[in-house]
Amino acid sequence: MPPAPANLVVFDHPLIQHKLSYIRDRSLSHRPFRALLYQIAGLMVFEATRSFPTVEIDVDTPLERTRCRRLKDNGSSITVVPVLRSGLVMSEGILEMMPEARVGHLGLARDEHSLKPVTYLKRLPRDLAAGPVLLVDPMLATGGSASSALSILKAEGARDVRMLCLVASPEGIARLAKDHPDVWIYAAAVDRELNSVGYILPGLGDAGDRMYGTT
Repeated sequence: MPPAPANLVVFDHPLIQHKLSYIRDRSLSHRPFRALLYQIAGLMVFEATRSFPTVEIDVDTPLERTRCRRLKDNGSSITVVPVLRSGLVMSEGILEMMPEARVGHLGLARDEHSLKPVTYLKRLPRDLAAGPVLLVDPMLATGGSASSALSILKAEGARDVRMLCLVASPEGIARLAKDHPDVWIYAAAVDRELNSVGYILPGLGDAGDRMYGTT
């Protein structure tokens, strides 16, 4: 396995690892799968947002005036972008923590002939450069779709982009380190490898199918 890039953060928090152990279980049905993915995303976002810009303000407590810090623009310039469809539940978990954030959507599908990602949906705020952008997708496998999504966000003006995924492969991490070395990757786990058809091993199967009960 190649050395991990400096901009990779892997969460070893006991709560995240505890929930990840259940979400990997093949016997888990779609309802608890969605709930756990939602919860893990909410836990992960604390670290991924650690360097978000804040401003100082004066607040009147019941007893006196004090200085506090709030997110710049009250968080309204932050954008969460799920990759459809599997990123939707993760985005909901993040929005539970940051309800003021905006939401964009990217739909990517693999062309059966070229095997390259093709964009079928793009709905993004116009001023992505106004604040940080969180790209969310449960799986970072080959890295092809993630790299394309990051290129789209940058072309639309995003300057501070971070990726959150549940499980990543060494191949996907290496792809993003090559294509987008400026992007931080936050993952709950880095698994061993990809199999011959691009699934992460040991992985957790197809996240979208398991999430919505379409297996």
